[in-house]
Amino acid sequence: MSEETSGRRTSGTGMTGDEMEALRARTVPDIVAEGLRVLFCGINPGLTTARLGHHFAHPGNRFWPVLHASGFTPRRLRPSEQHELLTYGLGITNISPRPTARADELTPEEYRTGGRVLAEKVARLRPEWLAVVGVTAYRAAFGDRKAQTGPQEAAIGGTRVWVLPNPSGLNAHWTPETMAEEYGRLRAAALDGPS
Repeated sequence: MSEETSGRRTSGTGMTGDEMEALRARTVPDIVAEGLRVLFCGINPGLTTARLGHHFAHPGNRFWPVLHASGFTPRRLRPSEQHELLTYGLGITNISPRPTARADELTPEEYRTGGRVLAEKVARLRPEWLAVVGVTAYRAAFGDRKAQTGPQEAAIGGTRVWVLPNPSGLNAHWTPETMAEEYGRLRAAALDGPS
């Protein structure tokens, strides 16, 4: 529900329309380096992420707790500590750099373009694994309508691809526990080698 504030409408976020539009123009820099063990790829920054400048920053997003519960990090990192991921051989990027309130605001062309840009980025950085968080996003970005969660047959050069559950709090199909199990399968493959 909206309310009037100083003559401008605000959404449930408490921000004016002008403030929300300003956030939509922001970009959130990648956390990347060459030769990472895993490059996690989100769909696109949410408005909270854009406002704070930290990936997966919305309090309802389960990325950081699941990353720790799955064994990727020795403790639960805060979004503001995102650069520590590099010390563990991990990084973060997105399919689309455009911040939105919901991922379904992205167009099919933005997904396809994002997939091409992501493939170029992966070819340049050469991570061991690309982990796309969200099967629907992976399907849209790479045109693989039959993709399922888990390791993919497709690779980008020498980089293997794994599709993980979307950690958004809106993804009710996965609990934190089942997500941690799936992320843990990737961790075992990436850090411990083939099972």
